[in-house]
Amino acid sequence: MKVLVDTSVWSQALRRPKQEIVPDTSSHVVQRLAALIEDGRIAMLGPIRQELLSGIKTQAQFESLKQILSAFPDEKLGAEHYEMAASSFNACRQLGIQGSNTDFLICAVSMAKKWPIFSLDKDFERYQKCLPLILFVD
Repeated sequence: MKVLVDTSVWSQALRRPKQEIVPDTSSHVVQRLAALIEDGRIAMLGPIRQELLSGIKTQAQFESLKQILSAFPDEKLGAEHYEMAASSFNACRQLGIQGSNTDFLICAVSMAKKWPIFSLDKDFERYQKCLPLILFVD
């Protein structure tokens, strides 16, 4: 089964300087991500790729990260995923739970394909209060 890897996990593993990484979680996260890569279980979405590549300070760093991410093709998304994302946004908002469009698109794909979400972002735990999400835990 594939796993949707959120921007927070990729960022922890690829973008943050070593001094910014929380030692207790960093090596565990990187090991889990490496195992998923080795097993061919990574699911990438275009909006996650965009978030990762946004805000890169130098063109060389941008090109390097783009090259690394090119190993992971984007999953095909259809109108039904965007519609489910909007519906999920609305359902959560009615309960006072806010989130980004990208987060709700991740939720929609996760629910449609029954793929767990691997994230360091606690927002997905909040979304579980109104959405039938599976979070990746080991």
